[in-house]
Amino acid sequence: MTKVHEERPVLPTQQDEVAAAGSELIGGPIGRHARLGGHWLGPVRVIVLVALGMFALGMVQKLPCYDWAWFQGAGSQYTHACYSDIPHLYSARGFADGLLPYFDRFPSIEADPKYGGMEYVEYPVLTGAFMQVASWLTPGAGSIQHREQMYWMVNAGMLMICAAVIAYCVTRTHRRRPWDALLFALAPAFALNATINWDLLAIALTAAAMLMWSRGRPVLFGIFIGLATAAKLYPVLLLGVLFVLCWRAGKWRAFGAAVLGAAGSWLLVNGPVMYFAWDGWKRFYVFSQERPIDFGSVWLLISQRSGNPLEGANTYATVLTLLLCLAIGLLTLTAPRRPRFAQLAFLVVAAFILANKVYSPQYVLWLIPLAALARPRWRDFLIWQAGEVVYFLGIWFYLAYTTSGDKHQGLPVEGYQLAIAAHLLATLYLCAVVVRDILLPERDLVRRDGSDDPSGGVLDGAEDVFALSHTAKAPQYAAPSEGQRVDWGVDPGH
Repeated sequence: MTKVHEERPVLPTQQDEVAAAGSELIGGPIGRHARLGGHWLGPVRVIVLVALGMFALGMVQKLPCYDWAWFQGAGSQYTHACYSDIPHLYSARGFADGLLPYFDRFPSIEADPKYGGMEYVEYPVLTGAFMQVASWLTPGAGSIQHREQMYWMVNAGMLMICAAVIAYCVTRTHRRRPWDALLFALAPAFALNATINWDLLAIALTAAAMLMWSRGRPVLFGIFIGLATAAKLYPVLLLGVLFVLCWRAGKWRAFGAAVLGAAGSWLLVNGPVMYFAWDGWKRFYVFSQERPIDFGSVWLLISQRSGNPLEGANTYATVLTLLLCLAIGLLTLTAPRRPRFAQLAFLVVAAFILANKVYSPQYVLWLIPLAALARPRWRDFLIWQAGEVVYFLGIWFYLAYTTSGDKHQGLPVEGYQLAIAAHLLATLYLCAVVVRDILLPERDLVRRDGSDDPSGGVLDGAEDVFALSHTAKAPQYAAPSEGQRVDWGVDPGH
């Protein structure tokens, strides 16, 4: 027996004790008979405004660096935990000199000597275009310090738009659970890391892709995923997630449309650069392959604790990533009920992060929107965020220690190892509760109202055609048919 969703939206304050307690700051949980909807300040506008407010707080946190620490030696930007790649790369990657990414080389002490100490930008094409547009918008007058400050401000403005897009898309992905997006908007790690690098561009495109998939538009999903992959590599992993989910549900046509859309948009962005500037285009992929183990990774922790340089870390990281992805695929096919798209998207991106050779602090941004959709429970989310904030502080204080010379100011290597462990354990904890929700679907908050997979699009309410589990259950929810009017309790435009 199937059923259609109830009309009222799900309110976190009625399901989550932490959300209920936090709501006391604004008058307490909403009453049972309160009138919902109809107000211009609906969930989307509220959450976008909250996200922009947190983004602005993150900019304020960078104020000591903006005023002087980026320009007064390495140590100050670390002791104030306000480091950003953006102002430094304005000069270091040739934007200040009018060089064009992928076509022009910039001076680099790490470059191959056969190129005369010159190298290409090591970012994917769409991110490089984002950096270039920001440099065109940066005033060319004044000192180099002033121009670097302005470059960071221009990028911050562009990244703020990306943050608003993410908040909008996450709010609308689960129609009946718009308030879950507050997990993204209020995440401490979001505010702290938003302007360190250009990751929010890829995250915004990925969030848009997931919104399109939830609306049953696989071609548009593919187009956005292709663009996101042109900005950062990790979004392509979501195609692997959909491959296994569509295999179990028999939705091959939708999967094929998504792949074609992704391939087309990725080639549209990358093709011209590949043709006219092959050496510059491939720099990102060569750099990713050759990069040694670096800050934050489990491999660095093992290397430091064992005293072994782990020369084969690239192979180890690749093998571990493949094994984890295989495990997630088996989980998908053997779970008693087909997992939700957001759950598996979170798990596969988390696996990629945990197994990677490097963990830059801003990588946590990849996971925050996915976590809000996969496990919308404040207690678990805040436990994970606490571990990430510990790591955020740990890496900067460790770098302060390594640059302080004989003063030894900051966090020694043993303390930094504890910070890495905090990040790893917190991420594993959140992965564990998501896996538990998959194995015990009755524990999944999103499914407690009878929903199947609100972000699943064509998968939502679909019957299984292939599963390795003898205990697999058919979904208990049937999505509204085409043209059927459903009052979600809130204006979708809000």
